[in-house]
Amino acid sequence: MKKSCILAAIVLLIIVLGACSKGPTPEERFQEYVSLWNEQKFNEMYDFLSADAKNKMTEKEFTERYKKIYQSIEVSNLKVTYDKPEEEADRGDEKKASLPYALKMETLAGPVEFKQDAVFVQEEADKEENWFLAWNPSMIFPQLKEGDAVRVSEIKPLRGSIFDKYGNGIAIQAKVPEIQVVPGQLGDNPEKVKAEAAKLLNLSVEDIDSKLSANWVKPNVSVPIMKVDPANKELLKKVTSLPGFQKADVDSRYYPQGESSAHLSGYVGSISAEQLEDLKDKGYTSTSQIGKAGLEYVYEERLRGKSGYRIFIDSSNETIAETPAKNGEDITVTIDSDLQKQLYNQLKGDSGTAVALHPKTGETLAMVSSPSYNPNQFVFGMSSAAYSALAENPQKPLSAKFNKTFSPGSTFKAITAAVGLKTGAIEPEAVKKINGPTWQKGPEWGKYTITRVSETYSSVNLERALVSSDNIYFAQAALDIGPEAFKKGLEEFGFSEEIDYPFPIATSSISTSDLAAEEILLADSGYGQGEVQMSPMHLAAAYTVFLNEGSMLKPYLEKKDQPAPEIWKEAIVSPENTSIILSDLIKVVEDPTGTAHEPKLPNIMLAGKTGTAELKTTKEEIGKENGWFVGMNMENPELLITMMVEDVKDRGGSHYVVPKVKQVFSSYLK
Repeated sequence: MKKSCILAAIVLLIIVLGACSKGPTPEERFQEYVSLWNEQKFNEMYDFLSADAKNKMTEKEFTERYKKIYQSIEVSNLKVTYDKPEEEADRGDEKKASLPYALKMETLAGPVEFKQDAVFVQEEADKEENWFLAWNPSMIFPQLKEGDAVRVSEIKPLRGSIFDKYGNGIAIQAKVPEIQVVPGQLGDNPEKVKAEAAKLLNLSVEDIDSKLSANWVKPNVSVPIMKVDPANKELLKKVTSLPGFQKADVDSRYYPQGESSAHLSGYVGSISAEQLEDLKDKGYTSTSQIGKAGLEYVYEERLRGKSGYRIFIDSSNETIAETPAKNGEDITVTIDSDLQKQLYNQLKGDSGTAVALHPKTGETLAMVSSPSYNPNQFVFGMSSAAYSALAENPQKPLSAKFNKTFSPGSTFKAITAAVGLKTGAIEPEAVKKINGPTWQKGPEWGKYTITRVSETYSSVNLERALVSSDNIYFAQAALDIGPEAFKKGLEEFGFSEEIDYPFPIATSSISTSDLAAEEILLADSGYGQGEVQMSPMHLAAAYTVFLNEGSMLKPYLEKKDQPAPEIWKEAIVSPENTSIILSDLIKVVEDPTGTAHEPKLPNIMLAGKTGTAELKTTKEEIGKENGWFVGMNMENPELLITMMVEDVKDRGGSHYVVPKVKQVFSSYLK
């Protein structure tokens, strides 16, 4: 009995050892391979390849091929599945096994999935039999064959356009003329021809030569030089009359409003290395165009759209995966391009800015800055000399002014009046006795005095102070209000608060010093000097208080189906006090003694306030002056304009600005 048991155990051991000597099955080997594949451990996967596969490709080549392909198509969520059967398959050829598997992955061109068989062959390795994968390129993609390469092409989306409230283009996609040159057709004196063309195009000969020196250029091939504004027909005619120069219409970003809306529209340009590094995870590539300034920058994410991609085999052009481009969003803003142009024409030749709002809805009707530039030059091509001239101009034509802050001068007095009436520091009919052109509180002010614009009146109430723009009255009013109440009142008007607005607007500020400790500074602040800083946009918004029963409207920029006002600051002035100040602001324009009376507009009633801001650090200094005027029409109010012109000291101060604003009202209200 014992012998038979021992014999049975020996037989069982021989069977087990015999089974172990067969090594792993192809199913087991493939399961290991699939596990490594899902983890993208390509170098370890190589160990599973058959001798024939290894003869065709080294481990480095195998690993790099997978890595390069997977990286170029941005593989994610890779999932290769092989379900090992419960029972070993019945193979006719004992040294070959065909095992089905499925692959799924996400790529930049969308999902990819396929099913096929992996073939394992039995080979001897290290004096033992084992199963190895008869790998071929189709395991990467079924369409891929020996010698093929996987390519990716980007399908560019159309950038969205920006339109004004009436559908006029501010930034659009359009066909524009491009000047091209055929090198072999420049004639007997090519240098002379290039010099003439360079002069016409505001380029240097070197700029043209750099285009012609590209390694792909051939004598009879057209070489793009620069795009030209379609409106400049005379230039096109002159350039294309030169030997070798011709015109072709090409797709381009185009800014139909040109200089008048440059700081509003901004422009697009090639993405920089720094921007690409910051935005590489958002679908940008080295060839991307990106908003560099203005609304192109502000609305970049919505305008740019989303690129589509196609993954394909280079030799056969067979598509592996493709996702279409999603074009950018068109955006319609509340800007009135005609009004924008009118304001720009009034500012042209000066350094200044203007903002126009609809005073009953808060719509932004115009935002203008001067001097300006032609945004098309940044897209079409600009010489280095032309760019340097813009960049080095002390008036900073490349920088918008409507979103910066400035000393508001006497336009600020209406705000001081509102704060004074609310706190009770100002009584409208109360008369201040002010004698002489200058005033100081007492000897503690030393030599510092405050100067009046006009010394005609010695008895001054609120109405007279606004109509004649009396600095002394409002300096005394600020002192009567007191530093804390003054600061609180201005904060109710939005000072020290960021404006919720798509276009970045600098925050208006009261003072960097302690008003409680600086009595002279508090007095100066009362009439818009001192350290008070306001943006033209904020100043315009502040004046909406006087047409909306004491509530300040929030300016907005995107067109709504129906113009609808939003309140930024509710009931910061009582209706009674609003009426008092508005009545006085009408007299500033309508009263013959008012600072904004001339020129008189027939049949148009305006309310408004002038301002001249002195820019100097000491009383003795002879500084520059900025002239301001804020105006709004009273019959069916639909336009409120804030305009500021720099350096008006010897040109009449604010009186230089008033006629410009009135001319726009006259044209617009017709």
